[in-house]
Amino acid sequence: MPSAWHRLNSLAGNCRLAGAAYAERVETVRPASPVGALLRRWREARSLSQLALALRAGVTQRHVSFVESGRSRPGREMVLRLAAVLDVPLRERNQMLRAAGFAPVYREEGLLGPESAPIREALQRMLEGHEPYPAVVMDRHWNVRSTNRAAEAFFGWLLPDGGGDSANVVRMMFDPDGLRPFVTNWEDVARSLVQRVHREAVGGIPDAETSALLEQVLAYPGVPASWRLPDFTSALLPVIPVCFRKGDLSLNYFSTVTTLGTPQDVALQEIRVECFYPADDVTSSHGWRGGAQSLR
Repeated sequence: MPSAWHRLNSLAGNCRLAGAAYAERVETVRPASPVGALLRRWREARSLSQLALALRAGVTQRHVSFVESGRSRPGREMVLRLAAVLDVPLRERNQMLRAAGFAPVYREEGLLGPESAPIREALQRMLEGHEPYPAVVMDRHWNVRSTNRAAEAFFGWLLPDGGGDSANVVRMMFDPDGLRPFVTNWEDVARSLVQRVHREAVGGIPDAETSALLEQVLAYPGVPASWRLPDFTSALLPVIPVCFRKGDLSLNYFSTVTTLGTPQDVALQEIRVECFYPADDVTSSHGWRGGAQSLR
């Protein structure tokens, strides 16, 4: 028959096990802190385990776990270090800092800020240097911010208003009253463009406005429901030609997209420059001329 001492030891062991199980349940249901939820979101988007993130950031897995669960409040430098390892875009790094109780560190002056004059000049040189073929500057949501003269003339040829003052490349391509009727290989181009929006969303995760844009264009008639999700199984071609036809004139282009490599401004990181190149001799011989359109 067990002695009183053994019974007490057994009781104490059971209490420890029950305590550990209770602590585990509390940890499981503990709501993540705002910064912890954002950290987990970006870590999972990058397909990293807590251990992998910890090793790359030079911290312990326990610390990453505690930050995500809300048991530990990270310092400003730790937030920036983890965000850098996860390649979080600058706008979302500011968001993570706010969630952790710190002021943002990255400015958002964009193209119109006084310190962005060299960037404006560089972009203008890129646009002008691509003449006589179309080139456009877009923001993170594919809104056209500037064009060169060739793009102004080209879109003016296709559309009466050239796409309007608030032209959006994605919307114009899907809108039955936009570019869509003039693109002879529209299904291939539109499918590729949707996948580009999925892949090229800043940081790899579409924000609310990009998601709303996708919802809008995918609701147009004739758009397959399967395009709503990213497709990581199809082989990607090096370039997708875009074949335009209006009247008797057919022009074929492919495009390249350039981003600013090392910006320290939120809006400048999100700028894209898309340049259209001729895909055949006929298009190559057909340059565009038009009125200037400055950065805005």
